[in-house]
Amino acid sequence: MKQKLVLVGNGMAGVRTLEELFKIAPDKYDVTVFGAEPHCNYNRIMLSPVLAGEKTIDDIILNSQQWYDEHNITLHVGKKIVHIDRKAQKVIADDGTEAKYDRLLLATGSNPFILPIPGNDKEGVIGFRDIKDVDTMLDCAKKYKKAAVIGGGLLGLEAANGLVLNGMDVTVIHLGSTLMEMQMDGISGAMLKSSLEERGLKFRMTSVTTDILGDERVTGLKFADGGELEADLVVMAAGIRPNIELAKKAGIHCERGIVVNDTMQTFDPKIYSVGECVQHRGQTYGLVAPLFEQAKVCANHLAGYGIGMYQGSVTSTKLKVTGIDLFSAGNFNGDDTTEDVVMKDAARGVYKKVVLRDNKIVGAVMYGDTVDGAWYFQMLRDETDVSDFRQHLMFGQAHLGDSGHGGANAASALPDNAEICGCNGVCKKTIVDTIVSQGLFTLDEVKAHTKAAASCGSCTGLVEQILASTVGDYSDTPKKKAMCGCTDHTHDEVRAAIRDNKLTSIPQAMSFLDWRTKDGCASCRPALNYYIISAWPKESQDDPQSRFINERAHANIQKDGTYSVIPRMWGGLTTPDELRAIANVADKFKIPTVKVTGGQRIDLLGVKKEDLPLVWADLNAAGMVSGHGYGKSLRTVKTCVGSEWCRFGTQDSTGLGVKIEKMTWGSWTPHKYKIAVSGCPRNCAEATIKDFGVVCVDSGYELHVGGNGGIHVKATELLCRVTTEEEVLEYCGAFMQVYREEAHYLERTAPWIERVGLSYAKQRVVEDEKGRKELYARFLESQEVYQVDPWADAVAKDEVREHYIPIKKLANA
Repeated sequence: MKQKLVLVGNGMAGVRTLEELFKIAPDKYDVTVFGAEPHCNYNRIMLSPVLAGEKTIDDIILNSQQWYDEHNITLHVGKKIVHIDRKAQKVIADDGTEAKYDRLLLATGSNPFILPIPGNDKEGVIGFRDIKDVDTMLDCAKKYKKAAVIGGGLLGLEAANGLVLNGMDVTVIHLGSTLMEMQMDGISGAMLKSSLEERGLKFRMTSVTTDILGDERVTGLKFADGGELEADLVVMAAGIRPNIELAKKAGIHCERGIVVNDTMQTFDPKIYSVGECVQHRGQTYGLVAPLFEQAKVCANHLAGYGIGMYQGSVTSTKLKVTGIDLFSAGNFNGDDTTEDVVMKDAARGVYKKVVLRDNKIVGAVMYGDTVDGAWYFQMLRDETDVSDFRQHLMFGQAHLGDSGHGGANAASALPDNAEICGCNGVCKKTIVDTIVSQGLFTLDEVKAHTKAAASCGSCTGLVEQILASTVGDYSDTPKKKAMCGCTDHTHDEVRAAIRDNKLTSIPQAMSFLDWRTKDGCASCRPALNYYIISAWPKESQDDPQSRFINERAHANIQKDGTYSVIPRMWGGLTTPDELRAIANVADKFKIPTVKVTGGQRIDLLGVKKEDLPLVWADLNAAGMVSGHGYGKSLRTVKTCVGSEWCRFGTQDSTGLGVKIEKMTWGSWTPHKYKIAVSGCPRNCAEATIKDFGVVCVDSGYELHVGGNGGIHVKATELLCRVTTEEEVLEYCGAFMQVYREEAHYLERTAPWIERVGLSYAKQRVVEDEKGRKELYARFLESQEVYQVDPWADAVAKDEVREHYIPIKKLANA
C-alpha cells in the first residue's frame, strides 16, 4: 500500500521536489498538493517579463493540469492550509478540506516584506510576489500615472522597469547608495543606474520612507528628510521574509525560517521543508538554484535512499530586464585577503571584476558583457587555479586559444560536468546527451527536454552554443539579441525582412516573422512602425497607436500631467508675428511658463491636454509647425549668427542652418536627432556634440557626425570637408538616410557609429559618390511624405481623433 505524501505549497521548490521524486520512486506515494493561488505551478521568477508584456501567465506555467493528472496527483488550487494536526497527521485548509499524510512537505515560500510604516495598509500599496500582484500593477498602469517602488534590489528594479514599459512615471526609492548592493559593487551599480535612467526610471537614493500619504488610497510618500513624492501606486520590494506562520503554529522549530538539517528534515522527522521558507545552517535563500538543490536532496530522502546531503549553495545573479546584462557571484566586493582584476570599457558600457584569493576566483561581477559568467562561476565552484592563464582572464574564455581553457565557442570548451543552468541544475553533458539521443534541433526542444534555459533565461546563450556545436549547423542561434521577448529575430533581421519582402504594415510583418504575441508589446510595436515607414515611406501607413504618447500628442508630457509645446523656429530665427502668436497663445490658454530652450526655440510649459488641439490651431494659423521636441525625429538645427553679424564668422551659418532644417524637418529617425551649424571654429553652436554638425571654415565646411550631449557626452568624429552649401545639404541628407535605414530603433548616432565603425559611415557617404547620391535621393523622396500631415487619412476616418494634433504642411519649405 502506498504511503501518503502531502505537499503544502504549489510553487517551484515543492513541485521540483515531486519531479525529482518521480524520477527515482514514481510509485512510492499517493500525492496531494495544496496551493493557495488559483493556478498550476508557474515560474515565479518570470513574473517580471509578464509585467513587462514580454510573456503571459500561460507562457510561464511549468506544470500543466495534464502533468498533475499523468502523475495521479490530487491538486487543490485556491486552498490555503491553515492548520497542521501533527498528532493525527493531517492538514486542514481554509475551506475545511482535510488530507492525511505519512510524510508532509512544507514549501510555503516567502512573503514580501511590507515596511512597518504608517499607511502601509492603504489601497494601492502592494508587494511583488505573485501573479495577482502583477495583475494589480497592470490594472493600475491603465488608470494611474505615478508609481513608487521602495527597494532598489533585484525585484524592485524588475518591477520598476515593467511599470515604465506600461507607461507609468516610476521613481525607485532606495535606502543605500548603490543599486542591488547585494549583487553589485559601486561601479557596476552606477552603470546600471545610468542605463535604467536612460530607460525612463527615476531614483531617490539614500532615502528613508516614513509615511504613506492619502486617505483610503495612497497619494504619495513622505521621507525622513521632509521631502514628499506623489504616487498612485506603491510597490514594496524591500526584501522577503520566510513564510513560517503555519509551521510555527504547528509547533515546528523555526528561527528566521523553518529550521532543517542536511536532509531537509525539520525537527519533526515526518515533516520535510524546502524553498524560501527554509533556514539551513543559519542561511535562508531567495534564489531558485539553491531551492532546486534542496529539492533534489529532499526527494532522495523521501524516496528512502538516504544518501543525499545539502551543504549550502554558492549563488549567482542575473537581472531580468531586457537589454541589460549583469552577472554577479560569490564575494565580488573582496576583503583584505583578496585582490581585484578589473576591466572597464566605459564607451561600450562594459565592466568586469574578478576577485581572486591565492589565484582562485572567489567572486565576480560583470556588467554589459556577461558571456563568460558561467565560465567564471564554474571556476569559482571548482576552485580552479587561474595562474597559467591569469593574463588572459579578463578577455574571456574564447580568447584563450590553445591554452586548453577556451576556444571560439565558449560553451564547447567547458567540461562535461560544468553546470550550464544553475536554476535547474543541468550540466553540459546532460544537454549534449539529450540533443544527440532525442535528435533535438531547436532551443525550445532543449528547454522542453532538459529544462536548461527554461527558468530565468540567463543561460540561454550558453545553451544555444552547446546546441550549435553539437548539431553542427544551428541556424537559429542568434548572433545578437532579439528585439524583445515577442520574437527571436534581431533588429537587423527584422529590418531586412521588411525591406526584402516589402512588408508595409505591422500585422503583415508580425505574420511573416512568426511573432509570438498577437499584438506585440510596448517595446517592439514602435520599432516595427518605424522600420516600416522608414523602408516604405510612400507605400506604408504610419500607425499612431504604435507611437509613444508624446508623439501622438505632438507635445512632451510633464511630471504633473500637463504638456509642453514647442513650435519650430527655423535655425533659431523668429519674427515679431511669430512672437506675438506665441504670446497670444500663452495668454489665451493661461500657460504658466514660457522658456527659451537650449535649441534656440520657445517652449510653452503647462498646457492642458484638452487644450492641445486649440493651441496648435492658433500656432498653425500663424504659420508655425511643430518643433518635434518630443519625437524620435529631427529636433533642432542650432546656429550662431555667422558671417552676417559676427566679426569672426567665416560663412552664413544661420542661412545654411535654415536650409538644412527646412530640408530635414518632419523626418522620423531611430532616435532623437540634432544638428548644429557653427559659423567659425570657435563653435558657438556646439556643432561637435550633435548627431550632425557643420563647422564653417575659410575654405568651406567641416562635417562632423556621431556626437551627443546628455548623460554620456560624446564628441563628434570628422566625416569630411566640403566647399559648397549644396554639398553640405547632400552629405547631410545622405548621412541621415543611411542612419535612418540601418540603425536600430532607439539607437543614437553615437552608439550606431561605434557599432558599425566610422570607416563604414565614410565609405557609404563620402567615398561612394553614386551611393551617396542614391541615399540623398531616397531621403528627399521620403521627405515628400514626412513633411505633410502623416495621419490625415486616419483622422478623416475618425480613427485617432482623440490623440490627434494637426501638423500643417509648410508651404515652400
